[in-house]
Amino acid sequence: MNRYFGTDGVRGRVGQAPMTVDFALRLASAAARVLAPGGGRVLIGKDTRVSGYMFESALEAGFVAAGVDVMLIGPLPTPGIAYMTQRLECSFGVVISASHNAYQDNGIKFFDASGSKLSDDAEKEIECLLDLPVVTQESQHLGKAIRIDRSRTQYQQFCASTIPPGMDLKGFKIVIDCANGAGYKVAPRVLADLGAEIVPIGCSPNGRNINDGCGSTAPELLQLTVPGVRAQLGVALDGDGDRLVMVDELGRCVDGDQLIYILAKAARDRGQLKGPVVGTVMSNLGLEHGLAALGIDFRRAQVGDRYVLAMLNEVGGTLGGETSGHILCLDKTTTGDGLIAALQVLSVMKQTGAGLAELSAGMRKYPQVLLNVRVTKRFDPLQEPSVVKVATEVERRFEGRGRIVLRASGTEPVIRVMVEGYDASLVKQGAREIASVVEAAAATAKDPVS
Repeated sequence: MNRYFGTDGVRGRVGQAPMTVDFALRLASAAARVLAPGGGRVLIGKDTRVSGYMFESALEAGFVAAGVDVMLIGPLPTPGIAYMTQRLECSFGVVISASHNAYQDNGIKFFDASGSKLSDDAEKEIECLLDLPVVTQESQHLGKAIRIDRSRTQYQQFCASTIPPGMDLKGFKIVIDCANGAGYKVAPRVLADLGAEIVPIGCSPNGRNINDGCGSTAPELLQLTVPGVRAQLGVALDGDGDRLVMVDELGRCVDGDQLIYILAKAARDRGQLKGPVVGTVMSNLGLEHGLAALGIDFRRAQVGDRYVLAMLNEVGGTLGGETSGHILCLDKTTTGDGLIAALQVLSVMKQTGAGLAELSAGMRKYPQVLLNVRVTKRFDPLQEPSVVKVATEVERRFEGRGRIVLRASGTEPVIRVMVEGYDASLVKQGAREIASVVEAAAATAKDPVS
């Protein structure tokens, strides 16, 4: 069990351990020892949180002191940092972001030289060095730091290159919601450069409004705006730009499962789908059944795009993701990228002439309820007899036509209770019953989870 690294780097409330300036300095020093022991170059990017300034400075100091040159690119989506780390031939990359969390939180995550997330072994090695004193090289071996903000255009060009050659987005009116986050500059520019008429919302960050009533986790404003301005669709990213939710012409949400279905069907129709499609234990049962009807194999990984990626590599697949909108198109890029996933869906719409509603119609979503039970300490709900008892009883009512998933979040102090099945009323009732028991069990739970 890692002390600090969760499913997506280190994350927490700003000013509380581990998200302090002192910790960021030590983390930079430890990471430099592991990822660039003989010196090298690191790319640092961030989202728009006001705390990003201080963590950027602390990381810069730690890396420079360790003899690593620093390139500061400013606000850029997490997948943009992955791409630019490889493009600029850096030893590794760092993103300062808490993704879809509120601005009071922040996080630090790493990419290796290939633009991939660090292995568990590399994270453990960094953790083992966190208690050592911060290293400071002799003056002649210190690193240097430069700003390269304008280099973000290279990422914009790369995103645009992922749609078929010669294709443009002329004729599309798109509402783009960037969650007042890391994609607020690049996403609207890419869509506009490709010829789309854009209506931007959630593109005016002030350091404190990231994910605040906007973006992929709060698409209500987007749902109202799309039909209100008579747009064909809406695109919503999260705070760090690696999640995607879309809205159809009627203002209805199209989530990650539905988008994966659209992309999988289109790739199959083109004869370009490789290997099984990979989702997670939280993916809607309707996705599994919809893909089965198309003759497409579907696999489930643990929650977290790193686990989806690992399974895709294991089974030789190129398409996968999560209901939340983490979508991996490995034939286009190395990590989940909301903007690139959106462009792939737009290219399907352009090629077929169909709207989002029509494209997703082949997948019937089962009624699903996801409740987040906030807890003061993380624990494994499946180790609590009272929780197991009520979950077994609820699952029995579905008579084989439903699922229950209980898990501790790797990024927030919550236990996620997911219930889905053929009957919406049974789903709602069952979710409430289980959540109530989980809440009671949390007070006495003793077993920690990693």
